[in-house]
Amino acid sequence: MKKSKQKKPKQGGKPRVEQTADQTNHASKNDYGFAAKPVRQLILTYPITPEMLEEIITGVEMDVDIRRYATWDELRVYCHRVASAVGLVSIEIFGYRNPQCRDYAIALGLALQMTNIIRDVATDLKADRIYLPAQDLARFHYDEEDLRNHLGDSRFTQLMNFQAARAEKFFADAARLLPPEDRRSMLPAEIMRSIYHALLRRMKLDNFRIFEKDYRLSKLEKSGRVTAQFLNCFLNLRRQASV
Repeated sequence: MKKSKQKKPKQGGKPRVEQTADQTNHASKNDYGFAAKPVRQLILTYPITPEMLEEIITGVEMDVDIRRYATWDELRVYCHRVASAVGLVSIEIFGYRNPQCRDYAIALGLALQMTNIIRDVATDLKADRIYLPAQDLARFHYDEEDLRNHLGDSRFTQLMNFQAARAEKFFADAARLLPPEDRRSMLPAEIMRSIYHALLRRMKLDNFRIFEKDYRLSKLEKSGRVTAQFLNCFLNLRRQASV
């Protein structure tokens, strides 16, 4: 009779039971009383630190305190905190084996957030928020007044193509960085990647008519992409099993 193979624990270094016990001991010393009960349970159940959650909170606070970004470097910090940091927490919940998944989460977060910024230019402007870096506006001789006047001329199209190229790079990085052994556990993230990438391409093909249109994928389109990702995951598992 063959012995059943014991599954290797996913990234984190310890089996979940031992890990939780260690974190519970750690919690008794540091007391997570600052957090609501669901958040405390999250910290105790998964390899998530308070610092990881604080990074997300800091990003949300930036939305309150900052309404303009001078450079991409400044905007990237914001994107990391509100999107990549969420991804880093999420992959700890999904579980992963290869540490490279962290780089995948960071790249995907930047891609998703840049897509959001492009899509929501008009909406954010109504709230007096401009996430397009001032340095990029100046590069294409397009200013805030042009933005407020909803000028969708060639300068604007070039500006948005520049932002889209930045997002495309991060989508490509995410696809390259996803470890094959973690494709199954990263399925929810891959579904998001597929949907947002399709949204970005739609805006680009339509010359970014964001002052006129509210870009969304229909429920049918989203369902198709979800199905495609499930099928892709299944086929990848079969290939791995046959090797």
